[in-house]
Amino acid sequence: MKSIPFLKVRGIRRRWLLNSVSIMVMILAVVVIAFSLVMKNYYDSSILSDMESKARIAANYFGSYAGSMDISTGDYLTAAQDYVSSFEDGTKLELQFLTPGGKVVYSSNGLTLSGTMPGTDDIAHLQTYQEISSWTGNSPQTGERITAVSAPLIYDGTLMGIMRYVTSMRLVDRQVVTLTLVAVALAASILVLAYLSNIYFVRSIVDPVKNITGIAQRIAGGSYGIQVEKKFDDEVGDLTDAINDMSLRIKQAESMKSEFISSVSHELRTPLTAITGWAETIMNGEARDESDIRKGMGIIASEARRLSGMVEELLEFSRIEDGRFTLSIEPIDIKAELEDAVYTYHEFLAAEGIAVYHHDCEEEFEPIPGDPDRLRQVFCNLLDNAAKHGGSGKRIDTGIYPEAGDVVITIRDYGPGIPPEELPNVKYKFYKGSSTARGSGIGLAVCEEIVSRHNGELNIRNADDEFGGCVAEIRLPTGT
Repeated sequence: MKSIPFLKVRGIRRRWLLNSVSIMVMILAVVVIAFSLVMKNYYDSSILSDMESKARIAANYFGSYAGSMDISTGDYLTAAQDYVSSFEDGTKLELQFLTPGGKVVYSSNGLTLSGTMPGTDDIAHLQTYQEISSWTGNSPQTGERITAVSAPLIYDGTLMGIMRYVTSMRLVDRQVVTLTLVAVALAASILVLAYLSNIYFVRSIVDPVKNITGIAQRIAGGSYGIQVEKKFDDEVGDLTDAINDMSLRIKQAESMKSEFISSVSHELRTPLTAITGWAETIMNGEARDESDIRKGMGIIASEARRLSGMVEELLEFSRIEDGRFTLSIEPIDIKAELEDAVYTYHEFLAAEGIAVYHHDCEEEFEPIPGDPDRLRQVFCNLLDNAAKHGGSGKRIDTGIYPEAGDVVITIRDYGPGIPPEELPNVKYKFYKGSSTARGSGIGLAVCEEIVSRHNGELNIRNADDEFGGCVAEIRLPTGT
């Protein structure tokens, strides 16, 4: 047996179609049922109203006509027979005359035999209240659905007889069924059109999503940088842009990670080679002069400190990545912290031939909330970067001043600066750009994390004067 095409649809498309079609079927079913009931009630009420109007007019006419007759002589029955014989609507209605007791005396089409007792509710109601009454239901004699209207023939307060109109509802029911079938056909057409439009609409969403899913799987498989063709300028287009941006960022991250591993391997190899070489030289007794031994031990100590700094940077980065990076916030004197960092590096940089000029401000700052060790780490890292990348300028300027409710700290070198195309990326982890200076490429990323956790900003830019160089600017809120 062949399967239904609808059942082959899976996932979002099937759920969407199932829900939308189910809702549409329920709505259309309610509409068709309501339409059928409305049409049935309309036809029934129209026929009943027409019959009641005819019965009222005819009863009034016949009652006033028969009132001058002598009922005891049977003139009433004769008049009733004459009225029935001249009845003009015999093809649509059956006209009956009944005795006050409810027995049929005459019928216009002979379908109801004389002496028959219809026994319907309209007759019983009329006998009780002597007023026009109606009834719709299945005929006790034929079982056919009929509508009957009975009108009393009253003279001088006495019920002379009953005039009764009866009509079959077969044609009306047939008409209602026909209209219902037409409504069902229209509903089915609407359902088909809705189903087709839903298929088109869902396909316009699902197919691009499937394509994006395929691209995402390829990205997960290692095809970093691959792009999805953007065909829609809507939410699907936004998703496409997000996937494309993610793909490029992953490619950049992977590239920077590869460069980082290569750089760290090189950076580790250099000091380890120096340490191993001098250690073996001293151990083998090849350096017999005390000055050579001191020089070798100094190199070993210097390279070991550099290795320790690199390991500390890696540990800081690891803490940031896994969420273990925390701050110990306390009120601090920001000016004092900066001066301590500058003083710590002053002699070291002087030995490298780099002069450090600190520009203080007259304003005094209230203690601000911060982690003194982390902020000093930022200052030292930025001073170290200024020496590494701008040491050729032989000068570093530091300064602190208030601006718009913030504390602004600047560290400037007078080196070659940073290529403009590399400036947006210098704070990304692993990024080293075209610099040949030693380093892991994560120092600025750690600084950015520390400053941002103090609700501050770290900006790196090139100096805009003729002396050149690079400026690192830290903005920290004073809390006032």
